[in-house]
Amino acid sequence: MSQLSVEHLLGIKYLQKSDIDLIFKTADHFKEVINRPIKKVPSLRDITIANLFFENSTRTKLSFELAEKRLSADIINFSAGQSSVKKGETLIDTVNNILSMKVDIVVMRHPNVGAGVFLSQHVDAKIINAGDGTHEHPTQALLDSYSIREKLGDVKGKKVVIVGDILHSRVALSNIFALKLQGAEVKVCGPTTLIPKYITSLGVEVETNLRKALEWCDVANMLRVQNERMDVSYFPSTREYTQLFGVNKDLLDSIDKDIVIMHPGPINRGVEITSDVADAKQSIILNQVENGVAVRMAVIYLLAQQIKR
Repeated sequence: MSQLSVEHLLGIKYLQKSDIDLIFKTADHFKEVINRPIKKVPSLRDITIANLFFENSTRTKLSFELAEKRLSADIINFSAGQSSVKKGETLIDTVNNILSMKVDIVVMRHPNVGAGVFLSQHVDAKIINAGDGTHEHPTQALLDSYSIREKLGDVKGKKVVIVGDILHSRVALSNIFALKLQGAEVKVCGPTTLIPKYITSLGVEVETNLRKALEWCDVANMLRVQNERMDVSYFPSTREYTQLFGVNKDLLDSIDKDIVIMHPGPINRGVEITSDVADAKQSIILNQVENGVAVRMAVIYLLAQQIKR
């Protein structure tokens, strides 16, 4: 059986195209499994996985937990909000304590960029980055690409625009790496204050006019404005942001083609997209949620195959 070229999933930038192909092929198999009447497989019956979430998360944490349960793994859940981290314990102390319980795989979300890389250098377990600061969120980008592939047949040659808060978004960065690796064309669109200066060095074009961006693209990935990461105001008001960069049904209907609408969630309905867009037939937001479980099952399963017993 083919193997991933990496020992951990720390970011899309460490992957090769063949890794993404293998993850998707494996996810196809698991997608079929989770649509059966009995949704579990005994693949990881002897594997223990620790979910370490040093930042709040509902959807990603639930998706990983469900993926792990579908694979029959043993699970330890750890939420830093209720833990010794608040009492000053370091990341390495916390992890070593958990590893002394003989954990095989660690799924970690952390507010600091590079936390997963740091961990992978210090502990003897497979690390899956579930989001590190404003850096990367690799499984989200994988499930986004997987959902585009499912809807449009292939990612190669497709035109994808990522709209919104690019500056604070780990989803945007991981998506750019994943889409470029698979041969898609990528543009970003949003207020200039929310577009990082380095973005064009990644082979991405900037478009500040939303209508032009939508007329160009096959897929629009709408990002949430991450107010919790902002220490200053990046635009005058939410109302003005919505007028310039929010997608509503009238705008979509005025463009003479069907654009696939995506959103990593949680949605600020009425800000980046209106409810009638979120629930429209061209929206694949709920497909993304379902595909998230299959893709995370694939990543966990492939990394577990490398564990030496």
